[in-house]
Order: sequence, then structure tokens, then C-alpha cells
Amino acid sequence: MKKILTLIFCFFTCVFGAQEIKLIKGQAIFLELEKNNFIELKNQNKTIPTFNHPKNKNKILAIFALPYKNPPKSTKLIAIYKNKQQEFIINALEGNYKSEKIQVAKNKIFPPKNVQERIKKELQEANAIYTSYTPKALYDGTFTIPLTSFITSDFGKARVFNNQVASYHSGTDFRAASGTPIYAANSGIVKIAKNRYYSGNSVVIDHGFGIYSQYYHLSKINVKKGQKVKKGKLIGLSGATGRVSGPHLHFGIFAAQKQVDPLDFVKKFNALFNEI
Repeated sequence: MKKILTLIFCFFTCVFGAQEIKLIKGQAIFLELEKNNFIELKNQNKTIPTFNHPKNKNKILAIFALPYKNPPKSTKLIAIYKNKQQEFIINALEGNYKSEKIQVAKNKIFPPKNVQERIKKELQEANAIYTSYTPKALYDGTFTIPLTSFITSDFGKARVFNNQVASYHSGTDFRAASGTPIYAANSGIVKIAKNRYYSGNSVVIDHGFGIYSQYYHLSKINVKKGQKVKKGKLIGLSGATGRVSGPHLHFGIFAAQKQVDPLDFVKKFNALFNEI
């Protein structure tokens, strides 16, 4: 009888319930965990990084994101403490993503052989950046949206280029005449500042803790790779470089090693600073 009571006690101290969370594919969530006696957060055999809550000294945060393409239907995360465990079950939702047709230059759909090696190298460079992790905050408080103009294309739209190639939109497009000033959404370190085949003149900023902001199709770049920038600094001018149908700003956010809805991410991130 004593053994049975011990086992029952152990079960309730080691497993601290399971919280089910619904998350739309292509979106991120901030998990708030108790700081006291916390050891690690696991996704199977992978440890998910955590960092201090910006407003609550008793909490730590972890970012979890679902990919837009083929997200797992359900993901179990386990927060491990000295005397208990807490489970999070993330259930994927499809979301209400729309579709659009776009006409672009033919060579941006079927690139000639002489640029395919360039495209490959640019992808490898980006992947190396996004799979790295800066274990400290480079950001300065909340994020700002680089433009407040009309949104011409939302994140997640299914796209058909020239009635042939299907893709999806990995950011949010803002209407912007060529030459419109573009400012950094937050402080950080510039990781990419160059012309790329598909995204044109591009700037990517590392904000720490696996968070990156992206600014594509610029007509001019005003920063250099490795440069520290402050929130609100002029980083370039909008344009129509790369695979585009006209001038605009493509704004993106990459977090938790996933491309996520930038406006949704900024809204959730900024809400953390309003907590007591």
C-alpha cells in the first residue's frame, strides 16, 4: 500500500498536467514557463532555447513555430523542472490563407544555368545564418513595422507565378514607391546586405534569440554586413529588384528556425512588454 501511494505521489509531482494549444501553420507562439527550478524544454530529443521574460522576472520564454508547408498535426513539448514536468500539446491549424496570381520576368521562374550556382550559394548562406543562434537579446524593446502603407500581399498567400510555378508568400508586402525610406524594425546586427537573385537587394538583421527580420527588393542598401544598427535606423530604400511585379517592400520575420507571419509575430512579441 505504501508503494502504491508513493507511485501516485510521484505521478502528480512529476507530471504537471498537459496544456493543449492551437496554432496556425506559419505562426509562432511564446511559451511562458516558470523560472524557478526550471531545467530545460524538450521537443523529443531536441532542447528548445529559452530566455528571460522582458517584464516578468519569475518567467522565462521559449519560441515555438510551425512551418507553413506540411506542419506536424501535433507536437508535444515537455518542460522539465527539478520536481515536475509540464506538457504542451501544439495542434496545427490550416488557417485562412488566400491565393493570388503574379506575372514576373520569365528568367525569375526558370533561371538560366549560369545563375543556378549563385542561387544555390545564396540559399546556403541564408540557411547557415538562420540555423545559427545568438544567445542574447540584441533587440531594444518592442518591434516596429517598417511601413504602415497598404498591404498588397499578406503572408501565406498561395502564389502561382506566370500560371506555372506554385509557391507561397513568406512575408508581408507593403505598397511603396521606389525610393521610400525603410527603417530597421528593431536593433540588431546586419547578417545580409547584398543583392540576391530572387529577393533582390536584401537586408537581414539578427535580433538575438533566433529572431531575424528581412527587408527585400530594395533599390538601395544603406548598411553593411556585420554592422550594428539601432531600431529606426535607415537601412535602405524600397524598390523593385529581384522577383517582383512592381516596387514594394517585402517584410519578413524568421524565428525558431521557421519563416513566420511577421505581423502576427510582432503583435505577440510586443504584447510581452505589456505584461506585469
